[in-house]
Amino acid sequence: MVKHGRKNTKRRGPALLISLYRTFYLSCLLLGMLLTVIDGVQAASPAGARGATAAGREQGSTSQTESSFVLTLTFRGAVTPVLRQYLSGAIEEAQAEGAEAVILRLDTPGGSVDVTKQIVQDMLASPVPVVVYVAPAAAQAGSAGTFITLAGHVAAMAPGSSIGAASPVGGQGEDIGDTMEAKVVNILSADIENLASRRGEEAVEWAVAAVQEAAAATDSRALELGVIDFIASDVPDLLDQMDGFVVTIQGEERTLRTEGARIVQRPLSPLQEFLNFISNPTVATILLTLGSIGLIAEIYNPGTFIPGMIGLISLLLGLYSLGQLEANFTGLALIGLALILLVAEAFTPAFGALALGGAVAFIFGSVLLFDAPGLAVPWVTIISLGIAMGAFALFVGGKVVEAQRRGTATGSEGVIGSLATVRVPFAENGRGKVLLAGELWNAQLRGASSDEAAPADVGDQVKVEGREGYILVVSSREESDEGNTNRAT
Repeated sequence: MVKHGRKNTKRRGPALLISLYRTFYLSCLLLGMLLTVIDGVQAASPAGARGATAAGREQGSTSQTESSFVLTLTFRGAVTPVLRQYLSGAIEEAQAEGAEAVILRLDTPGGSVDVTKQIVQDMLASPVPVVVYVAPAAAQAGSAGTFITLAGHVAAMAPGSSIGAASPVGGQGEDIGDTMEAKVVNILSADIENLASRRGEEAVEWAVAAVQEAAAATDSRALELGVIDFIASDVPDLLDQMDGFVVTIQGEERTLRTEGARIVQRPLSPLQEFLNFISNPTVATILLTLGSIGLIAEIYNPGTFIPGMIGLISLLLGLYSLGQLEANFTGLALIGLALILLVAEAFTPAFGALALGGAVAFIFGSVLLFDAPGLAVPWVTIISLGIAMGAFALFVGGKVVEAQRRGTATGSEGVIGSLATVRVPFAENGRGKVLLAGELWNAQLRGASSDEAAPADVGDQVKVEGREGYILVVSSREESDEGNTNRAT
């Protein structure tokens, strides 16, 4: 029997797919757990970075004694552990290779207070001068970026850039409460006063105002107040201006010799680039949304695997991003509640009530998700993603209701009522073969007797009335459709 011969093959396929899916699931889980470990290993061992810089240094002279060089970094995005790893690795490398200075081209809206303190500590303890250069034009050193700029042994800005607004606020710029705000403001005011103390009274006064009153300054105003040391159009211009500038490194004065120094670019590693990209609050929220939709789709239609794999990967990356951005647990709990409500809407359709609750919970969760100053997800993105998730849950719920109303469409019951095409004429005992859904079946004509002639020829259609093992019980269309008189006898 043709159908029986395919049985083992059909069982083998889904089993293999399930095995592959489980392997992929565990691999993704391990990948998510190892990302943080990889960060720590890279931060602890700058060997790989040194190799990359040595290759970049080939652009200039092959002999280090011919001229001095500076290590130039470029970072754009929120202040996260990625920036700390990037900068600390460069400082170690610069010390080992004898660089004149490390220049950090910075453009950030702010970020984690805890990570900022760690970065500031690394900079103050650096044996190599660290120059913070707020660039390019229109760049900003907002919130946490203000602390990092003031911590630099040299601070500079590009024309058209800005600095300041370091007041502690919530993820969407909201107040954080009087008591908590007073504590945080006092601590941050003391920290920024210490950083600005070497720059004069006006710089200290402005720095404290940046924390307490969210004061900000343009490049020219910052130079006038002494908050920064130079305004430079680009790195070569900055090197020319810094030549002969005296800085204090670990309690000792040092004169910078940067005129004509070679500029060695040290870009982010591919892994750092990727982690910096997903550490954007908007990207993290989108990843959580894609992950939720993918898992809902996989639960609704198990065995397709692709939505589940995409959803799992997106969720793992989104959770990693939340860890980097120090997400608020209340916001995370609300997003988890939204996922539960949306899944419930998909499988216990409540005419949109659960979907609406899920969308609202997702929107509020996204608003509360990020606490770090300067980090926020645009309202348009939040509302759009909330509506998209609610609409998807309603769509899935509608499909579930539609499937329930259609009744069984698979298995033995699913073939009943289908039309099959005769391929081998029925014999006098009513046995023949029919083609159904691309498969050849043995068939028994219902009510046939030994003295009856075969009622159907090759190519005629018969209706499936039932199934007995691997034999279909069929009837001619004349019997099932009594009103049809078009068929010849």
